[in-house]
Amino acid sequence: MGLLALGTALDWPEAQKQAHLVRAWGIKQLLEIWNKAKGKERDALLWGDEVEYLVVTYSDDDPKALLSLRQADILTALANDTALSGKGGCVPELQDAPNSKPNVTLPVFHPEFGRFMLEATPGKPWGIDFKELLNVEPDMKLRRCIAKDHMLPNEYPITLTTFPRIGSPGVFTDPYYPVSGSKLRSQFVPDEIANPHIRFPTLAANIRSRRGRKVQVNVPVFRDENTPWPWKDPTVNYDLHQWPEDDDVRNGAAPDSFIHMDAMAFGMGSCCLQITFQAKNITEGRQMYDQLSPLGPILLALTAATPIYKGFLADTDVRWNQISKAVDDRTREELGEEVGLSHPALNSLCLLTIHQPLNNSRWRIPKSRYASNSTYISTDPRLRPEYLDPELVIDEAIKQELLDGGMDDRLATHFAHLFIRDPIVIFDEDLHELDLNKTDHFENIQSTNWQHMRFKPPPAENSIGWRVEFRPMEIQVTDFENAAFAVFMVLITRVVLSFDLNFYIPIQRVDENMETAHARDAVLEEKFWFRRNLFPVRPPRSAHGSGSNTPNGGVSRPATPAGPVEDEYRLMTVNEIINGTAYARGGEVDGDADDGEEEDFPGLIPLVESYLDSVNVDVVTRCELATYLDLIRKRASGELWTAAKWIRHFVANHPAYHKDSVVSEDINKDLVGAVIKIGEREQKGSGFQGLERDVPALKRLLGVFRRCS
Repeated sequence: MGLLALGTALDWPEAQKQAHLVRAWGIKQLLEIWNKAKGKERDALLWGDEVEYLVVTYSDDDPKALLSLRQADILTALANDTALSGKGGCVPELQDAPNSKPNVTLPVFHPEFGRFMLEATPGKPWGIDFKELLNVEPDMKLRRCIAKDHMLPNEYPITLTTFPRIGSPGVFTDPYYPVSGSKLRSQFVPDEIANPHIRFPTLAANIRSRRGRKVQVNVPVFRDENTPWPWKDPTVNYDLHQWPEDDDVRNGAAPDSFIHMDAMAFGMGSCCLQITFQAKNITEGRQMYDQLSPLGPILLALTAATPIYKGFLADTDVRWNQISKAVDDRTREELGEEVGLSHPALNSLCLLTIHQPLNNSRWRIPKSRYASNSTYISTDPRLRPEYLDPELVIDEAIKQELLDGGMDDRLATHFAHLFIRDPIVIFDEDLHELDLNKTDHFENIQSTNWQHMRFKPPPAENSIGWRVEFRPMEIQVTDFENAAFAVFMVLITRVVLSFDLNFYIPIQRVDENMETAHARDAVLEEKFWFRRNLFPVRPPRSAHGSGSNTPNGGVSRPATPAGPVEDEYRLMTVNEIINGTAYARGGEVDGDADDGEEEDFPGLIPLVESYLDSVNVDVVTRCELATYLDLIRKRASGELWTAAKWIRHFVANHPAYHKDSVVSEDINKDLVGAVIKIGEREQKGSGFQGLERDVPALKRLLGVFRRCS
């Protein structure tokens, strides 16, 4: 969730005039934080999770499942619940956070971009105690229960990544609003679909204004037996003339065989699972940032849950690129788009093709501001120059200012790259005076660089530590699954720090992996670049975590290897990365064993199990953690399906599906109803036994997990 300040938001022409000032003041605030907190130490790992929900209306009597736009009413009901706030639960955007009672802290709820969304977090950070990891799933179930208790009887909080028919013709929201409003100017969704807080419509409008046209979110359609080919999006209106941007589709914005979407809501209206870790100090935080970066695409593929857009099956399984395109504010010049020019030496039918010259923009920018990471930031001597992008775009003047302020080159490069972006939402009231006791201008840039990892300095008051946010995972259907992935990522950080693992590969390969993760059933059908040998040359440190469990000092490592970088990594399946080469050879779903020529890779789950073997974990806790690991093991091997594959199967086998890629109202309602039934059974704690009669192929999604109370 980004900044939710109140004030007079500037439209883009005025905001553009103040962009340099906001960047300049943001860097001064960053240096103030740096000087306060660079020596900060924390004794223990703290971490938190964020779960996002779609709020839908559903009843047996209603022919449609719809998105409920009552976010504000639901949050108000939560904020006004004195019993909830008395135990630490609150809505910070609507009330002062109460003083929570010890050990009785309830969840916290937040607004999101979509007026049909809620975000929920634990009432206080989680610690590293292994027994505490077992509280995550009950807490997630409690959040969903509390949210439901403050909704109408026909409203439900569900954890689908996207609503399958958002933007489809007709009614898909409750209440209904007409499309083509002045802020989004979308053919497909109304302005009222966005949170009414001034930040959100201004963000959407200023992105559109800065880029000079609407966003273009084009997703390849899945070609089924009866899908017309070439396929033309039947929902696009080429005769709409309400806004100048309506010309976009007449100028090629909606290519054949792609589902076309034109508004921020199609990206920022997606739900995800995010995990934030607090490090013991800045060095550990930078190490976690770097080492978790190559894992992002793997977890994106493993949590794939987004096969439907705007009522059509897509030929991709995850949300990431769609969000990237939905907030892409780059101009034609920054994109380097090609233009044709006539040339006097050529006949009138011939054109020279050139890239847009940089007349008004400072750089070509290769990525959207929502993208995979572009650099590494650690001081680890194992970070070879070859792993970095030699073409990384940075603001040299900002980098020099950070260097002059005492920041090291690598971290200065990171922030100088983030600060090539313009601030999109600027409040007039914030421009009167620079306040070095705040971080608003820094966060204006930082919080709108949505990379798959985020390095988060302490706040101005220096009350908490350096944090790292892991952002790529898709939300899962059940709280059990979401807890499993959250706990898995926590254990991975412990393994990385305890065994001093090295996941470095060239950052460009991470970019390639992010693209690979979008493929249908990438978890089984694709291979990803991954490091061959994770271990340091010297013996690993004793297995300890943060605080008393954190390796002491430990900056001495072997010299940077001198061999070719290309020899350090190879293509692997997700099964091999998660479960290890030996497991993958013996458990290939399609029967294709590895040819044996590649060296064995240990696998992340076996490494987690080795770590747990080396620390004191009671039997009950170890068994429950093993259940979470087993879910992930089976997803990676293909024994269990991803949510995306399960949804595709649900659609393909629905009696109303005609093998034409269309997800109709009937299919949508039944899919949403199935997800609600799964959630209700989980809330009751009665297990999923017998639910297969109402929910086809549920066993392929969840196996035998949680089948009885």
